Amino acid sequence: MERVIGGSDRSTVGGRAPASSGLQVPRPGSAVRSVTVRLDRRSLRGWHIRLLDQIGQRPDRRVRIAWVTPGGGLPANAELLFRLEAAIHGLPRPGLATAAEPVALAPYEVGPDEAVTAGDDVVLDLAGAPATPTAAPVWRLDFDGVPGEAGLLAALFARRAPVAALRGPDGTPVAVGRLGAESHSVMLAAFEDYLARTITLIAAALDGAASPTLPDGAEAPLQPGRAFDLDGFGAGRRAAGGLARQIARRLYTLCFQGPQWRVGWRQVVGPDLIDLRHHPESGWNDLPDDGRRFYADPFAIARNGAVTLFVEEFDYRRGKGVISAVGFEASGPRGRPEPVLELETHLSYPFVFEADGQVWMIPESHASGTIDLYRATAFPRGWVHEAVLVEGVVASDATLLQHGGRWWLFATVRAGGGSYSDTLHLWHAPHFRGPWTPHRRNPVLIDVGSARAAGPVVARNGALIRPVQDCRGGYGAALGLARILRLDEEGYAQRVETRLGPGAAWPGSRLHMLSAAGGLEFIDGSRPARPRLPR
Repeated sequence: MERVIGGSDRSTVGGRAPASSGLQVPRPGSAVRSVTVRLDRRSLRGWHIRLLDQIGQRPDRRVRIAWVTPGGGLPANAELLFRLEAAIHGLPRPGLATAAEPVALAPYEVGPDEAVTAGDDVVLDLAGAPATPTAAPVWRLDFDGVPGEAGLLAALFARRAPVAALRGPDGTPVAVGRLGAESHSVMLAAFEDYLARTITLIAAALDGAASPTLPDGAEAPLQPGRAFDLDGFGAGRRAAGGLARQIARRLYTLCFQGPQWRVGWRQVVGPDLIDLRHHPESGWNDLPDDGRRFYADPFAIARNGAVTLFVEEFDYRRGKGVISAVGFEASGPRGRPEPVLELETHLSYPFVFEADGQVWMIPESHASGTIDLYRATAFPRGWVHEAVLVEGVVASDATLLQHGGRWWLFATVRAGGGSYSDTLHLWHAPHFRGPWTPHRRNPVLIDVGSARAAGPVVARNGALIRPVQDCRGGYGAALGLARILRLDEEGYAQRVETRLGPGAAWPGSRLHMLSAAGGLEFIDGSRPARPRLPR
């Protein structure tokens, strides 16, 4: 049986009814009003402080702290690893992974475990404490079945996207999310991305808005995906020296080599990629570049009998992206892409659409902290800023859809750090200009495998097919095709039906986006890295 995600049916947890344990488990979908958080004072970190600050913002919620001494935590050399990476890569500290002092918890009531937990709705165990009797149900956190932060480091070294799970007293998942990271080569950066999204997951669970299942129907692991020796990170100076040499080699690679993104195109004769569900046998043609720039994020629009392709153009010399456009015909591009929109900030993902007799664009510029609407005055040029659709949000790949008499806006949101790719938010409005209302169940999905958009939603045979980025293997690693099962003001659900990656017909390491118009189809991805020489 296929399982879906969403907020509409929360009567069961993990596909089965919770076992009776004698405890009054909070009703699914309801907010927790009183919570005690179990912490180990010797393993306190910045993410614990941020979590407490976030979940304590509700005026109707009481948050208390209980100190426990489970004797676990990260290996002793983990902090050395983090310090080395911060020094070599210039990463800011303190951060979510930095050790914190108990004095930071002065605003909260603190006491022994047995004295504090009385009268709570939930006890949130973040210390991996031994099971002790409590009057309230205990929610325990694990990553790929490994309690505590050690599971995150295990996933990093195994190069897999970890599944975070909050489990109730009988081990049944209360909230599940597959976490993402922008970098899989720098442990500290990825570790803090995972911690930031863990905060999101826990806060959503306490608010009654989290999902107990993954969108592909997979179970949250009860045991680690593979055996992992927690002492196997390597103790002592010898292991730290080896790690430093590995980081130095990665730094050299980052400085002198980079992914060569490219756009592929083809004339559609017969089924398109959504109907094929595999690469066409004829393969793809490359949109040529001069080696001094790359093209990515293709968006095609057919207008007045002609096809125009919009792309992100990244010039290595300028170090930022602009939006460029080129006319297309069945035999290929008419010339080379030329810039049509440039701002002080980096631009990408030029979501272009036609409405009210005009052409509009919502480019990604997450550095601005807004989602903006532009209008073409001399298509494909002459773009003028028309409106701010959403303010105060670090959003990626905003995508519009008109459905059910309303407009819907999809975007992944980075709140409090973490990945840009794993947390899907929705807004709805009576018109594409707004006003836009956040979905009441935001975030509607936490899944690095299917949250981030990969192009326009396509109507096909009465269904809505949403291209999504599968970033479990890194940013833009694969393309997923998700069927939208529910989209209304009360809930959202989707099911990923197909995953497409690079292959013989599309050589390289990534498959990132999908767009089509006027009998032409476009994708993008990257070829193996090549030296990036000064010009």
